[in-house]
Amino acid sequence: MKQNFAKWTVVLLCTIVSWPATAQFNLKKALSGAAKAAQAVTLTDEQMAAYVKEYIDWMDANNPVCEADDPYDIRLRKLTDGLTDADGIKLNFKVYRVIDVNAFACADGSIRVFSSLMDIMSDDELLGVIGHEIGHIAHRDSKKGFRTALLTSALKDGVSSQGGKAAQLTDSQLGDLGEALVSATYSQKQERDADDYGYEFLKKAGKNPWAMALSFRRLKQMQEEAGAQKSSKINQLFSTHPDLDTRIQRMEERATAEGIERPAEKTAETPAAE
Repeated sequence: MKQNFAKWTVVLLCTIVSWPATAQFNLKKALSGAAKAAQAVTLTDEQMAAYVKEYIDWMDANNPVCEADDPYDIRLRKLTDGLTDADGIKLNFKVYRVIDVNAFACADGSIRVFSSLMDIMSDDELLGVIGHEIGHIAHRDSKKGFRTALLTSALKDGVSSQGGKAAQLTDSQLGDLGEALVSATYSQKQERDADDYGYEFLKKAGKNPWAMALSFRRLKQMQEEAGAQKSSKINQLFSTHPDLDTRIQRMEERATAEGIERPAEKTAETPAAE
């Protein structure tokens, strides 16, 4: 089946990925007709939770999710064994079999890792990505970012709320919301705090917290290999503020000071799918 590769994905995957995935990340479906319009609302926590669930359900339904017997899913479940709760928020993990190189976290504890990212990252590097995303969940950064994206994108035309229930979003609005979330950035303090939380979270779960520094090193390598495309979507794995060199140094110095042994260098371990 012919694949519709985005330009930035082609540059990256041609250099460092040997097994292309089978679909492109479906961030937005084009629909005809006018978007839903009504009076704008003030969102309660209950309504926010409903929108988060609607969004992640839509994402799972509109992207190819790896089944339990898929090598990608098996690897992710093994990797995240014991990672169940982040400051009272229950975590759940899935793999999207897509060509885009990314991962994202949602306010309800849903973490979605893209198969093409797994193709080019070792287990330790993936753990660093996951630890960082869990930090944003635990600190409610994901919730705040979702609320902002919701009000400035999906709800820009207004939706009504009746009986305390959030109005259902159209597919077009859900697509707008997804684009806003992918484009969202966090403050320097939020990024540092997420790094620190991820480090401690992984350590308490019995994982090697060197994963944080290793994931940043891998991301920097990916940016360099992408060359002129380094300002593209690849940067959305992590904000560039503070810069990666600073983040690498902070995490490496912390692990070294605590006498934690750096894991041996490994490559991606997911076998190619037929």
